[in-house]
Amino acid sequence: MSKRNACHAIAPGVRATAGSPVSSRSPIEQMKKILLAIALCSAAGSVVTLPGATNDVTAAQVNGTWKMKGGEFKIWALGQQRLQIEFSGTYEYKSPAGPMANEGQGNGIARIEGDTAIFKPEGADDECAIKLKFTPGKLVVTQTGVCGFGHNVTAEGTYKKVSAKKPKFDSADR
Repeated sequence: MSKRNACHAIAPGVRATAGSPVSSRSPIEQMKKILLAIALCSAAGSVVTLPGATNDVTAAQVNGTWKMKGGEFKIWALGQQRLQIEFSGTYEYKSPAGPMANEGQGNGIARIEGDTAIFKPEGADDECAIKLKFTPGKLVVTQTGVCGFGHNVTAEGTYKKVSAKKPKFDSADR
């Protein structure tokens, strides 16, 4: 349903064209009806989903290697809304002994719906959830819970695609 059709369905018979009467009601009542119709049409237009409009992403859009400072995701579509995922991350810090780093890895199979995949690395705590949202040219990752990557190592951040080739996974290919 288009915005115009949605507006007509919300307020049938209301026409807000200049110089034409809206109804036999007083000008104030007419203005209230028009403003209500405009408000409802604006609200309806913001929630109406047009047929064919989806957030689905293709395998070509998700496949490859994604990087940011301190983190890397390797992703490959397996079909049936499944992705093979491998994460490696580092947390660098300075100590009295010099520069140090904590490292962590995780791998597993994620389910993708639309443009978002939920990933829980094999062996991670139950509360661990990594949400990967694919947007044009970037991957936005949020992490909740402890995922066992090491002290201060997190998957969270915005990643840039650096390669569309099939990644070489350190874990066994599935």
